[in-house]
Amino acid sequence: MQYKHLFFDLDHTLWDFETNAKESLHDLYNKHALANKGITIFNDFFAKYSYHNERLWDRYTKGFIKQDELRWKRMWLTLLEYKLADEVLSKKLSTDFLELLPTKKNLFPYTVEILTYLNNKGYTMHLVTNGFESVQHKKLSNSNLNGFFKEVITSEASNSLKPNKEIFDYALNKSKASVKESIMIGDNLDADIKGGMNAGLDTIFVNHLNIKPHIKATHEITHLKELETIL
Repeated sequence: MQYKHLFFDLDHTLWDFETNAKESLHDLYNKHALANKGITIFNDFFAKYSYHNERLWDRYTKGFIKQDELRWKRMWLTLLEYKLADEVLSKKLSTDFLELLPTKKNLFPYTVEILTYLNNKGYTMHLVTNGFESVQHKKLSNSNLNGFFKEVITSEASNSLKPNKEIFDYALNKSKASVKESIMIGDNLDADIKGGMNAGLDTIFVNHLNIKPHIKATHEITHLKELETIL
């Protein structure tokens, strides 16, 4: 085998963040009776949340804001869209969301099957994620993915964020893997693919959304089953 160590991203690559986040927010929308506060259409609320979450995550990964600010401000800015300047509610929604989200179990199609296939072929698999330490471990446990990964490298543990080279160096060192025998697999062109390239790794772009890539990975797939043709 050309590779021995496979480094996966988690959110949006294996674990269906969009579906799980939507389910979690819908639960909180009902729990906190947001319809009675003027937020009458849940799908509009989720779309506004997604916009602010994506924008703040981009700022977080670039080092402009801290973790705590990301966590509650995405809720704060979403509520402001409805002229609800309620910091207490924002922080309560943030806390509840981070407790509920990792209990959700939706994975992309063929996730368990491909991880089983790769495990049976003898690959050693790891995760490299910008997600929060406790949250990511809960996601893995609740979706029964724990047993597939030897090392779980988070931005918190490494004190770095994808696409910075440091988090990949940390991952390689912790897993005792060399660049030549390793490959990075993820859905985010800037964080996963450009980040992997910065560290000298081969890469596989998991293009679930079938977008036109602005960065060329070593390989590109649109469905996880296609990893069987590469690995």
